[in-house]
Amino acid sequence: MRNTLRTAGTFLATVLLLNAIHNAQGDEGMWLFNDPPLQILKERYQFEPDASWLEHLQKSSIRFDNGGSGSFVSANGLILTNHHIGFDTLQKLSDAKHNYVKDGFLARTQAEEKPALDLELNVLMSIEDVTTRVNAVIKPGMTPEKAYQARRAVMADIEKESQDKTGLRSDVIELYGGAKFHLYRYKRYTDVRLVFAPEQQAAFFGGDPDNFEYPRYNLDVCFFRAYENGAPAKIEHYLKWSTQGVAENELVFVSGNPGHSNRQFTTAQLESMRDKQIPRSLQRLYRKEDLLTSWGARGDENERRVKKDLFSIANSRKALLGRLAGLMDPEFLSQKAHAEDELRKAAEANPAYTGLKDAWAQIQTSQQKLDQQVVPISLLEWGKGFDTPLFEIARTLVRHADEKIKPNGQRLPEFRDSNRDSLELGLFSDAPIYNDLETLKLSDALTWLTIEYGGPGNPIVKQLLAGKSPHERAVELISGTRLADVAFRKKLYALSPEEIAATHDPMIELARTIDSEARRLRKYEEEQAEVQTQAYGKINAARFALEKTHSYPDATFTLRLAFGTARGYQQDGENIPYETTIAGFYQRAEQHHNQPPFDLPSRWFARKDRLNLSTPFNFVSTADIIGGNSGSPVVNRAGEFVGIIFDGNIQSLVVGFAYSDKQSRAVSVCSQGIVEALKNVYDATELTDELLGNVAAPNQMTRVR
Repeated sequence: MRNTLRTAGTFLATVLLLNAIHNAQGDEGMWLFNDPPLQILKERYQFEPDASWLEHLQKSSIRFDNGGSGSFVSANGLILTNHHIGFDTLQKLSDAKHNYVKDGFLARTQAEEKPALDLELNVLMSIEDVTTRVNAVIKPGMTPEKAYQARRAVMADIEKESQDKTGLRSDVIELYGGAKFHLYRYKRYTDVRLVFAPEQQAAFFGGDPDNFEYPRYNLDVCFFRAYENGAPAKIEHYLKWSTQGVAENELVFVSGNPGHSNRQFTTAQLESMRDKQIPRSLQRLYRKEDLLTSWGARGDENERRVKKDLFSIANSRKALLGRLAGLMDPEFLSQKAHAEDELRKAAEANPAYTGLKDAWAQIQTSQQKLDQQVVPISLLEWGKGFDTPLFEIARTLVRHADEKIKPNGQRLPEFRDSNRDSLELGLFSDAPIYNDLETLKLSDALTWLTIEYGGPGNPIVKQLLAGKSPHERAVELISGTRLADVAFRKKLYALSPEEIAATHDPMIELARTIDSEARRLRKYEEEQAEVQTQAYGKINAARFALEKTHSYPDATFTLRLAFGTARGYQQDGENIPYETTIAGFYQRAEQHHNQPPFDLPSRWFARKDRLNLSTPFNFVSTADIIGGNSGSPVVNRAGEFVGIIFDGNIQSLVVGFAYSDKQSRAVSVCSQGIVEALKNVYDATELTDELLGNVAAPNQMTRVR
């Protein structure tokens, strides 16, 4: 890590940030596709995309349900995302004989394209504002519990009506903290097949030391294909490939699904993140990283099994450290508090918004209540005390039996009719489960739970451990459960609560044992969330009315449009260029004597003389992105694909709280570098032809040698 804490903190101190009206600064903005920044683009860049341009980009873009983005890049269902988004599928397809993460993969024919086990892709087809209908059910004097139930019921009704009418996945999304609610309709693809992945060492060259750094040299790409009715999907909206890439200072657009930002959080909530949430998360991440690193070092197969978990942990740990450093900057929170005061004064001076001060107080009180219960909530309801997918399967089965007999509007959201297909896709996945690894993880999680609850004498701990040590209890649970068997899961899925209880599966019994307390904690959390939703609704309604400015909501893992220019920056007196080349890939490996994690795959050495080393490889832009944007396409004014987002630089780690284009940059793989590698390193001529539109459909593809 290169000065991560110092750099992130210093960056945040220089940001002109978060005024009361949350105006977009520079190239800031994760904009809604149904409310794009047309005036800003016209005034700043003399470009105004029309409705057809926006629709084409929207319907070419894809959300990966495992937390990333992607895009269609051919009429035959070909999809491009990041290797680290495809990692989950690569890991699940791998075994001791075939390690697709380490060695890569290229299908020679469509018949060799490998089906993903449980991957769902969503393409946004339409957006409808349903704010009035959602808010109409909230009556004066309602308790938070009644208000949440009413809101949940009407959202369930809207989703079910939409899905029944259109056949599309339908999700009601809360925006601006509750000031608006939009209905998003998605076309789902669940027959998704792997086409190509490079070796991870090419995709994540430089490993943890280079993660969130720049310059970079990564081929972080992975190709899939969407199928319908057993044949490649016929796609109307897909991105044409640019062979020219992007020029310095050129305007580019990013269409993806940023996961979660906190730019509209109050000072009280940010202080909670700084003092409680992030430090606790880091403590748990460090513990898990040490545990899995040690276990993975015991053999090649162990290392393969924990690789994805360790990759995710290291990425989260480094990101959280940068965010924490930003929140430690006193100037940031001081400016945030000042912005709140200015908006409050403006509102109080207007008779229509007197009493708005109470909204901030309500959020602060609600956050304090959540902080008091966050340990049991995280351990029991979020499942941090039971770190194994077998427990999640057990809980899903137990709750499904209880929820399916309720009216749709009264169910937990994940069990609504509109979510059934996605629920079943994950629940009945054939993804491998390794008892030795799950025993290790569950044993450590139960140990952590025991520590957090104050020791073995705690009544909840006694109940969960049943007179055994955490390790003994973990062995008993993992070895005794039958939930690794998908056929057994399907059998239980059809049962009543009484019938499930009668199976006496130990993991099912564990889930049943804590479900009452976990549901109580969830209800408590939901009630406090409702308090915050109503308070934010008041704050943002006043902000919109008083300031009359164009703004965007915090990220919600839904499709957004960002824009910026391909531009370098200065760091420590050094000019950082906007793009790197394939030559730099080899030079960086040589600087580190080709030692891990700066070692090149052998194929790249063997094919070096076939490559044009001056080909652009990675580039940076000022586009406003965050986690979830990984895999997002980058397009030019013509809507052509010029790159794919895969990271941000170290200065971008705090953009969840505030944006600045002074140094913060989004990092992408260049379109030219992708084609150069596919053709001259991986012999993927036919895949390259499909990307460039030289063939109508893929046929024979050469296997990676």
